[in-house]
This record gives sequence, C-alpha cells and structure tokens, in this order.
Amino acid sequence: MRTTILITSPDQWTAPGLELFEFSPIFLGGPEWLTKPVLIALLSSVIVIAVCWAAYAKPKIVPRGWQSVGEYAYTFVRDQIARPSLGKDADRWMGLLLTIFLTVLVWNLMGVVPFIQFPVAAHIDFPLALALSVYGIKLHLGVKHHGVRGYIRGIVHLPGLPGWAFALYAPIILAEVFITSLFTHVIRLFANMFAGHLLVAFFSYVGFWFLFEQLTPLGAGVGVIGVVVTIALTAFEMFIQFLQAFLFAMLAAMFIASGLHGSH
Repeated sequence: MRTTILITSPDQWTAPGLELFEFSPIFLGGPEWLTKPVLIALLSSVIVIAVCWAAYAKPKIVPRGWQSVGEYAYTFVRDQIARPSLGKDADRWMGLLLTIFLTVLVWNLMGVVPFIQFPVAAHIDFPLALALSVYGIKLHLGVKHHGVRGYIRGIVHLPGLPGWAFALYAPIILAEVFITSLFTHVIRLFANMFAGHLLVAFFSYVGFWFLFEQLTPLGAGVGVIGVVVTIALTAFEMFIQFLQAFLFAMLAAMFIASGLHGSH
C-alpha cells in the first residue's frame, strides 16, 4: 500500500492533504490508468453483481438471506427514488436506477473498509463518468420523444410569462438543464466524499501521531480526542455515504423523467 501521509521530519506533524488522492500505477511500468481507485471500482462492480446474483437469480416465494436484502433494496429504490419522479414509467427504469444506487453506495462504503479506505467517488473521474451516462440518456430520451425543437420548447415553456421576462428566463433554464444539472450531479457526490475522506484522515492521523509517534502526557489527550472524533466522523460518514448514493440515484431518476416528459 502506498504511503499517503507526508512527514517533513521525525518530530514534525504534517496534516494529510491532496496526496491522499494521488495514486501511482499499481505495477511498476504498468499502464497509468491502472491505479488503486480503478481496482476498487472493479471490486465494487464485482460486489454489486454478486449481491444482485445472490438476491435475484433464484427468487423464492418466502425470501431469505440475500433475497431479503435484495428485495428491501429494490423496494426502497422503487418507492423512494423511481416512482416519485417517473410514476408509471418507474418499473422500466428500475434496473438502471437500482444499479446506480448500489454502485455508488458500494463506491462510498469502500472509504470505511479496512486496508482499502478510499471512497471511489472521491476521485472525480468516477462520478463524472456515471453522471455523463445519465446525462446522455436524458438528452437521448428528450430528442427521441419530443424532437430537438419540441424538447427545447418544453423546457422553456412557461405560460403567461411576459416577453421581457422570458428573455431572461429562457437562457437561465436552458443553462440549468444542459450545463448546471450535469455539474451539480457530479460535484454533489464528489465534494462530499472528498471532504469526508479528508476529515477522517486528518483526525485519524492526529490520534496516531499523538498516541504512537510522539506520545507525551500533554499530547495523549489530543490523541484521544483525535481517536474519538475519528470514530464519530466515521459513523457520520457512513450515513453521508448512504445519503449521497440516494441523492445521486434520485437526481438520475429526475433527469430521466425530464427527458421522457420533455420538461425541466
């Protein structure tokens, strides 16, 4: 495992920084893209596929074990994410939305798994790729069902709006649909995972430094505080990891609905 904490001298404490998110290739002389986050993302995909296979491959009338977990996840995504945005079209998109939710959730939870301890979504390339996929589906559905002109007209249409107000409103809403929505979809997930990982690393290193590296009577108290805050932050971070998976999937459902219905 690569070292991510930089120490300028044996007696000087240095806070962890952006080096936490910089990774060299796994193998010396190997491809630049084959880094730790890529391996974690591949492992996450294997986990999601394995869980879904165990839950849905051979369903029983009375669910048990992984099938119970799978049905709970399916019901949650259907009732809390798909149906509020997609209505009667929810069932058609459940495969995609369930996959998005589970994938982002496992990505995020990797940040608290021992010896892995890196949330994939804290590397912006991964949420960007997923958000771009949803963005492409939204545009495809909008043009397919409404045509280019009809799709744009449905986005900017607001009955009773005066001409001068429409001239201000139209560029803003078009920018929101075609630019800002993609940006917020990516940044909401990335920023939360990035900041959470940095905070947990900071306080865990405080505890490690003052309790093990430079143990002193005064510093021991600071180290204990670091450990306690790390535990509390880790628990809170797990809640945020679930919440961000939910929000990412919910936004995906909303964007898909906007393409289907031709509205913003």
